[in-house]
Amino acid sequence: MASNDPERNEEPAAVEDEDTGAQVAPIVKLEEVAVTTGEENEDSILDLKSKLYRFDKDGNQWKERGGGSVKLLKHKETGKVRLVMRQSKTLKICANHLVIASTSVQEHSGNEKSCVWHAADFAEGEVKDELFCIRFGSIENCKKFMETMQEVAESQQDREENEDAANAAGLLENLRVDDGNTNGQVNVENTNGKVNDENTNRKVNVGNTNGKVNDENTNKQASDENTNEQANESTRA
Repeated sequence: MASNDPERNEEPAAVEDEDTGAQVAPIVKLEEVAVTTGEENEDSILDLKSKLYRFDKDGNQWKERGGGSVKLLKHKETGKVRLVMRQSKTLKICANHLVIASTSVQEHSGNEKSCVWHAADFAEGEVKDELFCIRFGSIENCKKFMETMQEVAESQQDREENEDAANAAGLLENLRVDDGNTNGQVNVENTNGKVNDENTNRKVNVGNTNGKVNDENTNKQASDENTNEQANESTRA
């Protein structure tokens, strides 16, 4: 039988914790550590939510790499652009490769929200030739990704051509400087030295030869004179 006494029906009030004012010092003191992502010297030119897949050649099927944010990052000094994607929860790298002039992105057959491309990927610590497929939440984001990738590939082609031209000009300039130094050394040291040595030797040889000829003539004249004197004395006798 239920009691009509309100005091009996009331639940006992919860005992509130008393504040003693005691302070407990932490056992381990943690210091703030600066975290670097490797993207400090790069500017983001694209950042979209997506899901990435890679084609498994052995199993002949697509395998999911993870879902997260795909970025195109341009280096502030070199101008090179790379594609980086991390998983949204673990921040594990799903893709990490340069976008070069030969990079070509195509729409995935049968799905306007997806596109595919080949790349030399470095996400797992070594370079691997991968076939990627990425899927976006909307057709607009997929088109934006494809257009931006195409623009980057074209800009990288111009940058590579300018870089090759600058390197070739530098090599030609160095070659000209080296040729000038070589010719100068040959003319001064080798050519002049040999000519002077030959002329000097020639003069010495000529001088020696002339000296010998003169000595022979002198001796011959002396012999002729002695012979004549002896003949004259015989005639007188």
